[in-house]
Amino acid sequence: MTETVAPRQHRLAWIVWALGAMSFGYAFFQRVAPSVMVEDLMRDFAVTGAVLGNLSALYFYAYAGLQIPIGMALDYWGPRRMLTFAMLIAGTGSVIFAGAEALELAYLGRLMIGIGSAVGFVGSLKIATHWFPPNRFAFVSGMSMLVAMAGGMMGQAPLAAIVGEVGWRAALFGAGVFAVALALATWVVVRDDPPGVVPSKPQVSGRGVWQDLKEVVGRRQNWLIAIYSGLMSGPMLSYAGLWGVPHLMQLYELDRPAAAAMTSLMLFGWMVGAPSAGWLSDRVGRRRWPMAAAAGITLGCWILIFYAGGLPLEIAGAVLFLAGMSAAGMVVSYAAAREHSPTKISGAVTGFVNMCSVGAGALLQPLIGWLLDRNWDGTEIDGARLYSLDAYATAFITLPACALTAILLTLLIRETYGRPQVE
Repeated sequence: MTETVAPRQHRLAWIVWALGAMSFGYAFFQRVAPSVMVEDLMRDFAVTGAVLGNLSALYFYAYAGLQIPIGMALDYWGPRRMLTFAMLIAGTGSVIFAGAEALELAYLGRLMIGIGSAVGFVGSLKIATHWFPPNRFAFVSGMSMLVAMAGGMMGQAPLAAIVGEVGWRAALFGAGVFAVALALATWVVVRDDPPGVVPSKPQVSGRGVWQDLKEVVGRRQNWLIAIYSGLMSGPMLSYAGLWGVPHLMQLYELDRPAAAAMTSLMLFGWMVGAPSAGWLSDRVGRRRWPMAAAAGITLGCWILIFYAGGLPLEIAGAVLFLAGMSAAGMVVSYAAAREHSPTKISGAVTGFVNMCSVGAGALLQPLIGWLLDRNWDGTEIDGARLYSLDAYATAFITLPACALTAILLTLLIRETYGRPQVE
């Protein structure tokens, strides 16, 4: 899409993008929803922290494992069909999870939610590639993150209040109905290309898919950028997405809605930081130093949150906001990876980076749960394990370690100056 477009087409571009971004917002809602249901799920399914971490992480296993195939499928079949079908799967999974009485059925529902949610972000970026000029890509990527964080915030304090009123099962059933409605709206409105543009999609063949995959994973820079992305987003997905609410309840003796509201400050920070980081990176024409600065600030925030000796509640809220805002700098990694690879495999490259981004959450959530179980002192409340602050401090050492490693990785990432380096 060129820089100069008719106002009507410009508005249509944002509408089409918005529906794709809403799919990502829904994905993030489901991603963090278990954080306000920890005690309910542990009690209803009679599980430990490690098992609950795996139940929540099934979303991430499916999501992360599908990112490269979905990226290539988007290159071939376009976002309209992919997003529509994906939301139908996610909605069905949410309904199954809501009605599950046995743990195995809950596993199936959560897995389907992850499968259906896997298209949202990559699909919205594929829309951005086709509908917006290249020098707006980092900004539009950040706007997609903004919508995602809005969905994540809906999955915190508002969802906690709904769960308190109607229970977690009814809340997730309603979320499933919403996903089906979004699928129908996507099919009616979204188009893969702007009006008047003749699509140039590669032919589907096993050899073409295999060559694209080899090209994506054969680039060292793609690996460095993707791992950086995971080290930045994985801790946020683990804390805001699952373990933050029970931790804050214990640390500040808050009720669940108040702790969820505190945790959502991190998502609000991400919502502000993602488009800001994308805009700044596009503005200065640099990718590497914004990524390094984001990791450095995130490291400082994690240390303050977990090891500063109990910050006052107001200051802790400000630090959580800053942690989310700085961690959102990982959005620049999508632009950096795209500029290191040919446009024809942009969907696959984005999928690869997103696979590592979300896959880190899949690893960290159960790892933190396992570390909590290892340091559990045997205390239970209404059948749910209660972990001590010392147990949390031990388990959460993994999060600043991730940020420190991300800083070191930026020393190896090659600067693109905001311009494609390969065609």
